[in-house]
Amino acid sequence: MNRPEWLDEDAGPVVRPFALIRGRTRSSGDDFDLIALVIATGAHAPAGAIIGPEQQRILELAEGYASVADVASEIDLPLGVVRVLLGDLQDHGLIEVRAPAQVAPLPSERILKEVINGLRAL
Repeated sequence: MNRPEWLDEDAGPVVRPFALIRGRTRSSGDDFDLIALVIATGAHAPAGAIIGPEQQRILELAEGYASVADVASEIDLPLGVVRVLLGDLQDHGLIEVRAPAQVAPLPSERILKEVINGLRAL
């Protein structure tokens, strides 16, 4: 029987990040803003859904409010992998991802052009 290679006593077997998401690079979580808030819904996982330890950790973090960036930092995985995991959790109805609130309205294109023209005139 082939045993997994261990890095040290506490590390456990090495699992590449893409293995956690079964080689996928896209999900419904691709557009999550870094400062979007992740909130656990408290729902139970649907029958047949496989929730891994990384996703369990995300659900624990999302019991309060956590940003997408905070989740990625806390579970020490690349942002792309975290977005796929978050997308899966959202698809199962286990989390909500709320876009960051817009503090001020964005300036119109006309105003931006005037600023550029003013800078060029300097």
